Amino acid sequence: MNTVDEILDYAIEQEQLAADFYEDVAQRVETAGMKKILLDFAEEEKRHKKILLAVKTGEHELTPEQEILDLKISDYLVEVKTSENISYQDALIIAMQRERAAYNLYNDMAQKVPDGKLKHILLGLAKEEAKHKLFFEAEYDERVLTDN
Repeated sequence: MNTVDEILDYAIEQEQLAADFYEDVAQRVETAGMKKILLDFAEEEKRHKKILLAVKTGEHELTPEQEILDLKISDYLVEVKTSENISYQDALIIAMQRERAAYNLYNDMAQKVPDGKLKHILLGLAKEEAKHKLFFEAEYDERVLTDN
């Protein structure tokens, strides 16, 4: 991945893979409530994909200057595997860890390129992933940590 378009294509593909992942897990859970939540996650990833498509066509700009709060909840959670009977808590953990990995990827790539448009795009992608992680961390904080 050397060009802005290649990086955006990769990011777009990753958003689609994330949506597919949540849709797949939703088909394997037993409760209707959990299925709905996972399908909502999939729709969120599809919205992210649309944003990236708009960035690629120049209709939207990423804002890497924006600071994103990091609750760091995912930094202290053990990795979980998907299963037929995945819990809401485990689904949130997987989501947080996937978003953190995507953030780290884009941020690390940005540190390796000189200043310019490519660095700006990579930092913008990292910030988008940080927003996604914050969304899942806030949900975890509200629904899991406060219930325990």
